[in-house]
Amino acid sequence: MSYEIDGDYARDGAVCVRNAFSAEQIDLATAAIEANLADPSPLAKRASGPDDGAFVEDFCNWRRIPELEAFIRTSPAAEIAAHLTGSSTIRLYHDHMLTKEPGTKQRTPWHQDQPYYNVDGRRNVSMWLPVDPVPKASSLEFVAGTHTGPWYLPRTFLDGVAKWFPEGALEEFPDIDAALAAGDDRWRIVSWELEPGDAVFFDFLTVHGAAGMPGPGRRRVLSVRFLGDDMVHAPRPWTTSPPFAGLADELPAGVPMEHPDFPMLWPPHPTTA
Repeated sequence: MSYEIDGDYARDGAVCVRNAFSAEQIDLATAAIEANLADPSPLAKRASGPDDGAFVEDFCNWRRIPELEAFIRTSPAAEIAAHLTGSSTIRLYHDHMLTKEPGTKQRTPWHQDQPYYNVDGRRNVSMWLPVDPVPKASSLEFVAGTHTGPWYLPRTFLDGVAKWFPEGALEEFPDIDAALAAGDDRWRIVSWELEPGDAVFFDFLTVHGAAGMPGPGRRRVLSVRFLGDDMVHAPRPWTTSPPFAGLADELPAGVPMEHPDFPMLWPPHPTTA
């Protein structure tokens, strides 16, 4: 493989992987995104206001979009995930499509992904792959080192509601933007300008966010979440994002995610489900 890693994953919890994907693989990802936009699933949602461009998300579509499954199974994404997490095996957790159309002002607020999920463990990684050029001003930004914790209280993006953990159950997010504006050096931001073929990979716990997409281009992104060696099922007493209805009846708490919904991707020819 000829990709190049820009950054220090163990230190920062996020890196840019340059030239990770071929033109053919980007075509697959693009076709998957367009198929998803043309036929959203019941989990699709608009993450921007009705008077603001369009920021559209959807989840868990790999079974019904052939191009998406082909990308996930045949691209080097899982191998990169194994390398970054130091894992001997990699399972798919879920796919996530995110599209910001030109003129979308909605910022993706600072957040961590881990508190939304029904898994626990440290060997995990998300891939964020844009199929359009993304200027640094509209790229994903990461607060370096936050993958070591703590967990912050997750809230809905548009109205700030604590849907997942009860109020007070976790630390509230610090005002990172105010701290940065004041020159507070506790927070170090890393981000990258990206071309098709580049991707960022980051820990589920790394704090991240992104600005809007003023245009003129679109920002179509395929994100895929990967589970490494120590990841286990962690049923929650609330609906996770994305939800996995009925999974708690099939997998006990604390066991590996050995289930058809989470296929083994690495090594490439597994002998187990």
